[in-house]
Amino acid sequence: MLHEYTLFSLSLLAILFTTIVGGLAIVVLYFYIRDVTQTQHAIRRNYPVIGRFRNVFEHLGTFFRQYFYAMDREELPFNRAQRVWVYRAAKNLSLSNAFGSTHDLRQPNTPVFLNAPYPMLEDECVEARPPLIGPHCAQPYQPGSFFNISGMSYGALSHVAVTALSQGAARAKCWFNTGEGGLSPYHLKGDCDVVFQIGTAYYGVRDDQGRLDFDKLSALAERPQVKMFEIKLSQGAKPGKGGILPADKVKGEIASIRGIPEGQASVSPNRHRGINDDAALLNLIGQVKASTGKPVGIKFVLGDEQWIRGLCARIASSPVEMRPDFITLDGAEGGTGAAPQPLMDFVGLPLHVSLPMVASALRDHQLNEDIRLICSGKLIAPSAVAWALCSGADFVVSARGFMFALGCIQAMQCNKNTCPTGITTHEAKLQKGLDPTYKSVRVAHYHDNIVKSVEMIAHSCGLQNAYAFSRDNVKILSTQTHQ
Repeated sequence: MLHEYTLFSLSLLAILFTTIVGGLAIVVLYFYIRDVTQTQHAIRRNYPVIGRFRNVFEHLGTFFRQYFYAMDREELPFNRAQRVWVYRAAKNLSLSNAFGSTHDLRQPNTPVFLNAPYPMLEDECVEARPPLIGPHCAQPYQPGSFFNISGMSYGALSHVAVTALSQGAARAKCWFNTGEGGLSPYHLKGDCDVVFQIGTAYYGVRDDQGRLDFDKLSALAERPQVKMFEIKLSQGAKPGKGGILPADKVKGEIASIRGIPEGQASVSPNRHRGINDDAALLNLIGQVKASTGKPVGIKFVLGDEQWIRGLCARIASSPVEMRPDFITLDGAEGGTGAAPQPLMDFVGLPLHVSLPMVASALRDHQLNEDIRLICSGKLIAPSAVAWALCSGADFVVSARGFMFALGCIQAMQCNKNTCPTGITTHEAKLQKGLDPTYKSVRVAHYHDNIVKSVEMIAHSCGLQNAYAFSRDNVKILSTQTHQ
């Protein structure tokens, strides 16, 4: 009886195996015939079936490089050492390493902080309050931190990601910039401080003709969470081109918040219509300030040092009600979403070049006390944040750093609807892995560990806190040295 059962089982296995092999053979034959008869792809025509794996390997190459082939410090846009530091900071794990640094100090443009012979003891350190923004406004803003969350729109990010960032910002007592996609209910979930960004398409505050609606702007300013307004001229990922949201991300709620048709790609104009010189820009700033009563600033990527010096000269001679209360300077290395590669790679000045220029222009025209300088552009690590403060920034904002805190794995899918971590997708099955309650804690941990580490650098330089940083505390290794 047992022998007959064994023979029966083997027969079933043989039939199953034959069926699977036969099915695979049919599938291979189908793709073989399809490949040799098509004329669009040379590789697949010359190497049927096998040639299809080229696209698979090309897609998987990003993941293989970052996990198996790239060294800790060589990958772009963010290397493994940077990502791991953020992951550990977000999980509130130990941030110490052993056996020396893997960072090559011989590379040019490396910032090195000049430690003091007599650093600050812990009981000598003083916690500094961030500077007030908009001291001449009816409702000035007192920020809670020098490190904050940069502009990230609902639409570019999922509702669970925006919710987690809002709740994390509330825990960390930092602000959260809406990005140009309008104020969503998810930005308000955590009841954190919000900076409303006014993009060139005026999403969320536009009329039926797509123009800026000052009545909607005034109504928005009545919300207690909205602390400041940022007029975006350009951003690091795409200087000279407006925001891009692919059509498959423009869902019903997103379209409603932005005030645009559903299912159509959302592409903002290159600039604010009617704003074609400095005088018009300052006039717009004055109108927004009059409508809101709150601090108003501008965001841009610098492309011409003469322009910023000319703008500062005009600001210095303008009435205070037309002056920006802050400038957000983005480096050409910035960007979280969809952008054309030529602009992303080759247009605009990187932050390490433009930040000293803008800081000097403000200082030379005696504007640095009234106009606060905020900067962004790959500033996800304590050393980068400390360098920015040394170079003249009053505040630092980061987008991708906080995306890593949410669990981003640098899958390079931000411009598609296929983000595997649920951060930049609107597919429910991909969003389910992102729990806002849990991830908001990681957002706050990342923020707190950045602040703590930057303060540690300041204390090593003999300073009481990070607001005492100056250019004298950092040296840029501009020429390569050899051992």
